[in-house]
Amino acid sequence: MTKNSSNTMALTPNTSNKKETVCIFGTGDFGRALAHKMIQSGYRVVFGSRSTQTSSLIPKDAEVLSHAEAAQKAAIIIIAIQRQHYNFLTSLAEILRGKVLVDISNNLKINQYPESNAEYLAQLVPGAKVVKAFNTVSAWALQSGTLDASRQVFVCGDDMEAKQMVMDIVRALGLTPLDQGSLLAAQEIENYPLQLFPMWKFPIFLSLSLTAFFFFYCLALDVIYPYVYEKKDFSFFIAISIPNKVCPILALILLALVYLPGVLAAIIQLYRGTKYRRFPDWLDKWMLCRKQLGLVALAFASVHVLYTLVIPIRSFVRWRVSSYTISQALNNKTAPLDNTNAWLSDSYLALGILGFFLFVLLGITSLPSVSNNVNWREFRFVQSKLGYLTLILCTAHTLVYGGKWFLNPSSYKWYLPHAYMLSLIVPCTVLVVKFVLIFPCLDKPLTQIRQGWERNPQYSE
Repeated sequence: MTKNSSNTMALTPNTSNKKETVCIFGTGDFGRALAHKMIQSGYRVVFGSRSTQTSSLIPKDAEVLSHAEAAQKAAIIIIAIQRQHYNFLTSLAEILRGKVLVDISNNLKINQYPESNAEYLAQLVPGAKVVKAFNTVSAWALQSGTLDASRQVFVCGDDMEAKQMVMDIVRALGLTPLDQGSLLAAQEIENYPLQLFPMWKFPIFLSLSLTAFFFFYCLALDVIYPYVYEKKDFSFFIAISIPNKVCPILALILLALVYLPGVLAAIIQLYRGTKYRRFPDWLDKWMLCRKQLGLVALAFASVHVLYTLVIPIRSFVRWRVSSYTISQALNNKTAPLDNTNAWLSDSYLALGILGFFLFVLLGITSLPSVSNNVNWREFRFVQSKLGYLTLILCTAHTLVYGGKWFLNPSSYKWYLPHAYMLSLIVPCTVLVVKFVLIFPCLDKPLTQIRQGWERNPQYSE
């Protein structure tokens, strides 16, 4: 009940025109940026510092006093110093009794200390009300107008009144406070800024591994093989030709990997006959990073488009076209138009254009600014229905382009299939399994399971 009322209050702006005095311990970059923002918002700011001399860096409307004098002037004190310098606060324990201490510190690495900095501060000054806040906002974001990516401020603390006072300040600065509960959540809040793209690690490592594999695979077939058996130097393929093979292959495989975990989850649910049992950890983590996998796939597809656009101006392509033209002139013979190849060429390009268009649409709708403006049904339609259509078009694009190599013995150099054949394994598997799952005999029970029906109710715990 108390937590719900706090969340409701967090949505209500503080309409009072009277702003209290706020004390900031520390005159570093963040302390100065926060003071400047608070003064703009109507607060009176007083700095507590070892040196009471003012400088040009300190906001002109702020006052600089000793720690003890500054603490006596405000009920809220923001501790803008590092944990290793907290010890001096013990000498101010009596002055800080009953005050709200806002810990904004971060560490150099995750779980650097046994307890969070905020909990350590509460132990040093047991009479104060400690609140954790502002550690996810940078000084640059405050100075540049708090861009959207930096608006959220996680807040936690054991005293509800103190936490509410801090959340009012957060809102007054144009930021969005998010109540994370008691001070026990401080460690998680402090670890959050130290995570380096946590949802991007698997997609990036996977894409780098696949890129390295397919690059050397194409290098062996397109450069090393002709040099060994035909004494032809095609080493310049490394610059354009090979990357323009690797990029579409990676784009198609990663796009298929976006939808593969959903297919696997459906199979698991059908096998178990319930939705109330957790998926394996590896599948949970895979499903959480599907958005990142899709964006990486879109990046590879975009690079493929750029590489394709420069093909006509390549020296090798111009040489090959001119040689073919001269050969026809010398033989006094013009090759007739091959309607089959013309259809294949135009179909390949049309499928690629349509697939890339839908690919971009999927990427745009995954942006928070766009996804927040569509309802769940619209978002699911784009990401699921149009997503599978994108996968179908891109797979067909690859099939039309590379289908001629399947039955051509010369394409199996060193008995290895062409790279495009390998790229079709995952997407074709996903599409075939998905096609099977939409049969009424499987789709109906799967829908019932996802609506709460269980084959064996004892698994509901």
